[in-house]
Amino acid sequence: MMGAFENKSILVTGAGSGIGRATAHLFAAEGAGVLAVDISCDVEETAAGHERIVAMRGDAGHEPDVIAMIAATATFNGGVDVICANAGVSGGPEGLFDQAAADWEALLRVNLIGPFLAIKHGARAMIEAGRIGAIVCTASVAGLRAGAGGPAYSASKAGVINLAQTAAQQLAGTGIRVNAVCPGLIETGMTQPIYERARAKHREDRIGQLNPLRRGGSPVEIASAIAFLASDAASYVNGHALVVDAGLSTSHPFAKPLDRSETTF
Repeated sequence: MMGAFENKSILVTGAGSGIGRATAHLFAAEGAGVLAVDISCDVEETAAGHERIVAMRGDAGHEPDVIAMIAATATFNGGVDVICANAGVSGGPEGLFDQAAADWEALLRVNLIGPFLAIKHGARAMIEAGRIGAIVCTASVAGLRAGAGGPAYSASKAGVINLAQTAAQQLAGTGIRVNAVCPGLIETGMTQPIYERARAKHREDRIGQLNPLRRGGSPVEIASAIAFLASDAASYVNGHALVVDAGLSTSHPFAKPLDRSETTF
């Protein structure tokens, strides 16, 4: 898709590392002007050395900050064409009985209210400027069914999937598309403890063993899926949750044999 986003103005939240950073870099490489936003100062590193990327500190779950992000995106490159609502937090592995309501509120504010605010204010800016844009929200396979994340995280990502569907309907007639991407196991700051434990035990080859490709994914693989959903190549894709998980969610869980010789019937 070389040059697919030439002169487009794009906002990427959660761009301080991982999927967000890879997405910002990909869009910039394709000719876009990118406003990379993160609550962490690591976002400065994302923009370092990239003349098409401008870094901004901000909280994706705080409405005044989101309004400022949208305004800055429009000012930076003359409008808003694409919004990637990617910012998210994991909330940890604690179970239902180990979490307080405050824990859920804090996580939902970033993971679900954040994408809502990005859609609300981003779509409004697109409509007012007469632009037909695209919005992509980062959900997760954890939002599809249990077993891929903690209760609060999973519930928030299920909400993101439904939000994309609902927003697509709410924006009917505007030409603005809203989709979600559902990553599987990707090596990011959020999943780093999983990778570190595996490497410490010399079991890195077991990472991703439950999916058919038998490996974990990289941030750029998700960035590529996000770019597809934001591009003209996906011009008829709307209200969709694109699963990018190496086939993990295609099956109910079961104990897989190591090789065919161990298969029993």
